[in-house]
Amino acid sequence: MALGPCHQLLVPSSSCGNNPRYEHFLTQHRDEPQSSFHGRYCDSLMSRRGLTRPQCKEVNTFIHDTKRQIQGVCAEEGVPFGNLRRSRQHFRVITCTHKGGSTRPPCEYKENRSPRYIVITCESGWPVHYDESQIMTSV
Repeated sequence: MALGPCHQLLVPSSSCGNNPRYEHFLTQHRDEPQSSFHGRYCDSLMSRRGLTRPQCKEVNTFIHDTKRQIQGVCAEEGVPFGNLRRSRQHFRVITCTHKGGSTRPPCEYKENRSPRYIVITCESGWPVHYDESQIMTSV
């Protein structure tokens, strides 16, 4: 059984504030250090993270930064953006978008690598949702 990002041996569970939504956010959206799959980044990581079953997730973004930097968007490193928070600085991200066709695995994705502001939902100071509809390269 794979351990979640908050329960790995060297990371005490208190570092996640015992927040399962935050742990789920990290599993779905954080990839630091960036994984290497030799040209098949999105196809491989989406599958490995369980985002292709029971069907292919349409869009998912992976953030390549530390938990501390991402969580900072919920505090002083972010600004209000409606009911969400937008980062003050660009993050390195890769967005994986389903190529279309069948929504059943095997899933094929195209990737978009670009630095951009991230827009997230925070709950009690913890990131819990990445807003895929907001692709902001400038403000």
